[in-house]
Amino acid sequence: MMPYILRRVAATIPVLVFVALFVFFLLRLTPGDPAVLIAGDQATEAQIETIRRQLGLDRPILEQLVAWTGRILSGDLGRSVFSDMEVTRLVAMRIEPTALLALVAIVMALVIALPLGTLAAVTAGSRIDRAVMAFAMLGFSSPVFVVAFLLVYVFALTLGWFPTQGYVPLADGVWACLNSLILPGMALAMLYAALLARITRTSLLEVLSEDYVRTARAKGLMPLRVLVRHALQNAAIPIVTVVGVGIAALLGGVVVTETVFNIPGLGRLTTDAILRRDYPVVQGLILIFSGVYVLINLLVDLSYVLFDPRVRY
Repeated sequence: MMPYILRRVAATIPVLVFVALFVFFLLRLTPGDPAVLIAGDQATEAQIETIRRQLGLDRPILEQLVAWTGRILSGDLGRSVFSDMEVTRLVAMRIEPTALLALVAIVMALVIALPLGTLAAVTAGSRIDRAVMAFAMLGFSSPVFVVAFLLVYVFALTLGWFPTQGYVPLADGVWACLNSLILPGMALAMLYAALLARITRTSLLEVLSEDYVRTARAKGLMPLRVLVRHALQNAAIPIVTVVGVGIAALLGGVVVTETVFNIPGLGRLTTDAILRRDYPVVQGLILIFSGVYVLINLLVDLSYVLFDPRVRY
């Protein structure tokens, strides 16, 4: 068990190094002078030189890389050119809405997708199966912002059940906070749920045709026990894999969703930083999002041994 964990952890190190190098050279390889782009067309030469010194662009590239790596390893992601605040502080101020939104979306997607995918597999070829697959196809092909606007029109403007936009901090009450996240969470969960439902159906159909499932049925076991104990558990690895892969779509959808619903999270911070050409903030956010994605995929890999002990060998 421990050698397997150590191998998987060691395999993530080159990925993290590659991501860090990509983020570092993202600013340096941008066409034109980054300091000029940040300062704007009306900036003086003195202002441009100040920004260049602030970003360390006046030093040799190798020296910049060594200094930047040292700051990253110490937890220093730099300072915002626009607000002159530390990037880590900006992230800390915005991380609560994004984390809660992602959690709500994941829970919604799992609650919707797993039962629907299982139902479609059990009733393969029926009208229920075709209806579930139609829902999955519609959800997978619909842009997040289109789903978001439809949900706002139906549930906020027409029915008045939820607020149209904004975020209520968790400190102001759990229900008020969840109430402000239900619509954006539902919009974000639609694509994720559609993908997960299709994979659940496909994986479960393959397992249900195996000999050991037919043997379990022939032994007289209850259908629900056969489905849960023998089929779902053995179909879990592809489903868990998609759960990890879906985080990428989730992180990308956060930017759009937070913009549509005016949620002050990391997605909005990313959008604002790009529009303001605040490169240190953009670099820091890319590094954080990439690190989170790599970590989640590592946890997914480690979870395989819970469903199939043969993986560790």
